[in-house]
Amino acid sequence: MRLSTQARIGLGRAGNAVPTRGLLEFAAAHSAARDAVHTRLDVEALRAAVHSIGLGDPSVVTSQAATRSAYLRRPDLGRMPADLSSIPKSKADIGFVLCDGLSPRALGNHGVALLAALWEALPAYALAGPVIATQARVALGDHIAVAMGVATVIVLIGERPGLSVAESIGIYLTHHPRIGCADSERNCISNVHPPEGLGYEHAAAITASLVKGARALGRSGVDLKDTSRDPAITVANGGAA
Repeated sequence: MRLSTQARIGLGRAGNAVPTRGLLEFAAAHSAARDAVHTRLDVEALRAAVHSIGLGDPSVVTSQAATRSAYLRRPDLGRMPADLSSIPKSKADIGFVLCDGLSPRALGNHGVALLAALWEALPAYALAGPVIATQARVALGDHIAVAMGVATVIVLIGERPGLSVAESIGIYLTHHPRIGCADSERNCISNVHPPEGLGYEHAAAITASLVKGARALGRSGVDLKDTSRDPAITVANGGAA
């Protein structure tokens, strides 16, 4: 069972407690999760790496949460932009927003490779220049998408660290984004952190399937399902639906 999961099961016991090894591993995982939350995103390094992909020089914005402490205590401030004047208007099909979220380290380690995989998986669409958002929650992407003028926004965000994974990215897709979108109007692909979690190419393929489905359906959210792994649907449509 232990070989099939990262969960802490079958640790054994030493008297009335877990063995020392298990206790130290738990403390190390807890420390890594805390570090992932509080580590500051290296914006300039990420900006240079994103620029090297070829999608253009990314804009950088921040939320109304002025400090990390405010961001953690006031989720509402993380959903509101401080200033979006640096974002160029676009009529592109898709816009990308890279958010530090609750694990800036996850975005720093996985964001660029995931963005590159998404770019390759979406060759049929016009893509707007990417945006990097700091002290950001998912809903900040709606404000950014409206400022860009894109039909679909894809938010890459550092997910809340756990005691098994401290560096995982979530992908949130919203078709026809607007300020005040409910979470039920989005689709989420979580646990992107190879090699243990979902791989970049696999996550990008699912995202491409959802983009295609959202454009056909006219909306994203609870009514939109991922059919990328359904062989019957894939064959019938000559590709991922």
